[in-house]
Amino acid sequence: MTTADGRRAADGGPARGGDPSPDRTAPAGKAPAGTGPAGRAPGGPAAADTVAAVVRQWGTVRPDLDTGPMEVIGRVNRCAALLQQAEDAPLRRAGLTRPEFDVLGTLRRTGHELTPSEIARETFSSGAAVTKRLKQLTERGLVERRGDTRDRRVAHVRLTDAGRDLVDGVLPDQLAYETGVLSGIDQDRQRELAGLLGELLGQLEGRLRLPRA
Repeated sequence: MTTADGRRAADGGPARGGDPSPDRTAPAGKAPAGTGPAGRAPGGPAAADTVAAVVRQWGTVRPDLDTGPMEVIGRVNRCAALLQQAEDAPLRRAGLTRPEFDVLGTLRRTGHELTPSEIARETFSSGAAVTKRLKQLTERGLVERRGDTRDRRVAHVRLTDAGRDLVDGVLPDQLAYETGVLSGIDQDRQRELAGLLGELLGQLEGRLRLPRA
């Protein structure tokens, strides 16, 4: 891993096996090598994930740096990469990609027609990406478009009966799948994690203007 965003770790990362407790003296005023803020071991005493190994290695070569942010951002990126690699089993069985399901789900949960630009905002996608997804979903008979009577440049998109039935059929299975993914974390900690991630996401949405997929 060459950056603090954890991306190379998501591709496999460096080999494990680094000494979790390097026997070395940290520079004055600095945390011991391989630790986060206040001398804390990366991710806590039980951490044994890829990012923990990456942080230990950075602590060895650059003990002057606080790798605390890497412990958060690196793990978020690593989790996202693993979830994308695993894919979503119920969606795959239904022949849907996650972005396609996001379009269908947006139309279902809002309960009314949306323009492609509104779908793009709701799904945090580019207009070109939404246009491609809508074309594929239209060809499958899951959504339909109608022109605006006042402005030919504007289209309105809605679910077909088949699209609504597909979403309603897949969603319970998808939620069960996601419950299984999180089953190793008790519900109180899941709520805590959801709150922390919501806080981070809210800050990013408010401060950053990230490129859309």
